[in-house]
Amino acid sequence: MARERRRFGYRRLLILLRRDGIEMNHKKLFRLYKEERLTVRRRGGRKRALGTRAPMALPQGPNQRWSLDFVSDVLADGRRFRVLVVVDDFTRECLALVVDTSLSGRRVARELDRLIDARGKPLMVVSDNGTELTSHAILRWQQDHGVEWHYIAPGKPIQNAFVESLNGRFRDECLNEHLFQGLSAARRIIEAWRLDYNDDRPHTSLGGLTPNEIAARSRKDQNQNGFWL
Repeated sequence: MARERRRFGYRRLLILLRRDGIEMNHKKLFRLYKEERLTVRRRGGRKRALGTRAPMALPQGPNQRWSLDFVSDVLADGRRFRVLVVVDDFTRECLALVVDTSLSGRRVARELDRLIDARGKPLMVVSDNGTELTSHAILRWQQDHGVEWHYIAPGKPIQNAFVESLNGRFRDECLNEHLFQGLSAARRIIEAWRLDYNDDRPHTSLGGLTPNEIAARSRKDQNQNGFWL
């Protein structure tokens, strides 16, 4: 009987024994429970990507640090969708706005691979501790690519200020201004906003330049000097 009930704690075993008419002192039962090594093992938490919480230096060039976050909204039919937001913290480029009803850790890893193929690998990625971003898929991705992953402290979105700033503009200027009839319409409108944000919108934090102008200037400096200024 004990072997059949190994998954139970001794207190529950005591109740079951009493139901069967077997009276036993709880101290004696606990002693037997320990002697027979029937103690239920506490299940450890799922292994997650740990990353680092060390203080971050300000990036000095493109691809030194990317920031990630998610934004949610609804379609005209009431279905919810999410947007994966990726920004280069130095140039302020909005690298991606990935729209879908579900965005798993595996999907995030695939989108990061796509960005790396297009523009190279970042030295660091910054994100919060959301389930998708602490998953096995992300753990494997950062190990395979040798990219440092920094998790901000829980409840401290200010530590991810660059992407939070972008999120605010994205919601005010795009999400709140449109009624999306479907995913395809949402993707088209959101991508158009992203291109305008990078190509045409001057940023006061960038001295009135656009993110793409900062990126072009940085590439020019790199070609001339062999390093980022």
